Amino acid sequence: MSQTMSPKTLKSLIFVSLVLLPTLVAGDCTCGQSDEPSGNNKAVLRYKVAALVIILVSSAIGVCLPILGKRIPALSPESNLFFLVKSFAAGVILSTGFIHVLPDAFESLTNPCLKENPWGKFPFTGLAAMVGSLGTLMIDAFATGHYRKIHYGKNATVEEENQGDHNGHVHLHTHATHGHAHGAIPVVPEEGLSELDRIRYKVTSQVLEMGIVVHSVIIGISLGTSQSIDTIKPLMAALCFHQFFEGMGLGGCIAQASFKSASTLCMAMFFSLTTPVGIAIGIGITNVYNENSPTALIVQGLLDAVAAGILIYMALVDLLAQDFMNPKVQSNKRLFLGANIALLLGAGFMALLAIWA
Repeated sequence: MSQTMSPKTLKSLIFVSLVLLPTLVAGDCTCGQSDEPSGNNKAVLRYKVAALVIILVSSAIGVCLPILGKRIPALSPESNLFFLVKSFAAGVILSTGFIHVLPDAFESLTNPCLKENPWGKFPFTGLAAMVGSLGTLMIDAFATGHYRKIHYGKNATVEEENQGDHNGHVHLHTHATHGHAHGAIPVVPEEGLSELDRIRYKVTSQVLEMGIVVHSVIIGISLGTSQSIDTIKPLMAALCFHQFFEGMGLGGCIAQASFKSASTLCMAMFFSLTTPVGIAIGIGITNVYNENSPTALIVQGLLDAVAAGILIYMALVDLLAQDFMNPKVQSNKRLFLGANIALLLGAGFMALLAIWA
């Protein structure tokens, strides 16, 4: 099956951001350099390199566990534990958007270093976050429709989809006695997910990775350019937790989408490398980077706001709503309660980390 947004295409799009972002934020130092204490440069560099390695390992473990879980019954996509872990990870992603990324965007775009006109006269942060959410919705809907046309044919109707292959499709009509009973809950075959479910997870995993990558690059650059060990330590701990559970959420979608092995490996590696690459870029531009320059504030603020909109939309619509409305969760009171508790714990722990980073 061809793909609307293949991992290679996604990788190319984000590569442009990786190349352009350091160039944009390195100039326009009109508001003074940051007054963050520099400390021992060699010690700071050691902490940065350690952070790069530790975050790389945490990201890789997080994203690979659900993928390898197909061979571990307790972590398979059909297990109750998988739903609980994925709910916890979705809570982490939601909290990241609301508590970490969006406030950072507000802080950047309302900074005194920016001109009052226009940045002080209009809530650009909210606008960019809204654009991120609506853009994600449009990409989500377009990509899903395109996948469906590829799988069922350009002229396929809903009725043809229902009658085409009873082993792998979502049934929108259920035949009971006489006539049709139109139901909103899809009938999923016992042997696993339907083909339309897999289509949704394909789109979800690709768009979610795009949103995560935008923020990961920015936070990686922030850590890489930091000159204070007191800043790097809590940020490193927070990023390990953040990347591990974001990876779990993304890895769960990748596992359920059933990509080919090459695509799965590509997406897992791309996620794992994004923050470390951001840290490496930050280390490389430390001497010319000024986080208080107007250009840096605007670029980081707008990208953070868009990323927040993407993460919030994906967490609520494509992760939580999709799983919480799953018949398996709806029909199991203990699983439903456990999923809610896991969600609150994930969001709560990630929110708590905002005290330190």
